[in-house]
Amino acid sequence: MMDPMNNDYLKFVCDETSAGTRLDVFLSEQADVTRSAAQKLIESGDVTVSGKTASKNYKLKKGDEIVFMLPEPVDLEAVPENIPLDIVFEDSELIIVNKPQGMVVHPAAGHGTGTLVNALLYHAQGRLSAINGVIRPGIVHRIDKDTSGILAIAKTNEAHLSLAEQIKEHSVTRAYYCIAYGKFKETEFTIDKPMDRHPKDRKKMAVCSSGGRRAVTHGTVLRQYNDCALVRCRLETGRTHQIRVHLSNLGHPVAGDPVYGLKTDKIAKKYGLCGQMLHAAMLGFVHPKTAEYVEFSAPPPDYFLQVVRDLDITSGCEPFTF
Repeated sequence: MMDPMNNDYLKFVCDETSAGTRLDVFLSEQADVTRSAAQKLIESGDVTVSGKTASKNYKLKKGDEIVFMLPEPVDLEAVPENIPLDIVFEDSELIIVNKPQGMVVHPAAGHGTGTLVNALLYHAQGRLSAINGVIRPGIVHRIDKDTSGILAIAKTNEAHLSLAEQIKEHSVTRAYYCIAYGKFKETEFTIDKPMDRHPKDRKKMAVCSSGGRRAVTHGTVLRQYNDCALVRCRLETGRTHQIRVHLSNLGHPVAGDPVYGLKTDKIAKKYGLCGQMLHAAMLGFVHPKTAEYVEFSAPPPDYFLQVVRDLDITSGCEPFTF
């Protein structure tokens, strides 16, 4: 459990479930930094295990105390760009943004500009948390390029660590709307299936029969149409592509999903979709400064609303209200 020692150092204690985990993997997950960033901290000597330096591949033991120093803010390498942002909320600690479909969250290979980070650097004039380095300043959690919706951005290191800890403890409320194919047997359902990298395609994720990390998705069918449904999903965990993989594995792939969806996707073809019909609609957490629980929401984008309106009309339903 994370325990700030002072303004510069943080302490983590390895519990029974984390015993046997590599130091770099543990630090990456606990501090919500990239694996490479964790390795750099370890190699620089800024990480100790029970008072001693250790290698990145050190296997942790129960009770080990991992202490590390917060990185100093550095000149950000990503370029600020004057890109319009849909700001839902902003204060001294946080920015809550409604990300459009098609926008990459942070610079990566093939996406050096035009990302959410580029836009945030311009908007916040560089005042973003430094924990995730120069390429992902302020980014605590992510959603896929072609998923729209709510994201929390940390302006300070303290806010970043608070949100990361809440995500780790599964106390953050994250709700999504999606259009999924097929007829659901139950109105309420829970998918509790571990996930890991696909054994043959490392760019994809997959449900695995052994190993992997626990992944839990709770679903509610809001509208059942002839061959698809409007579904609200709540994440208990937040694995990469979790909703898309879980629903596909259940036999209900998300409409418009180019990776885990149907090869013959009638909705995607009819509406010329550019990605999955998946929208991060609500985010709730304890504010890192006020300690009060807050929730932020954003309605689905116009193309999503149009599909739902047409499905309501063809099915003879009253218009659904988001």
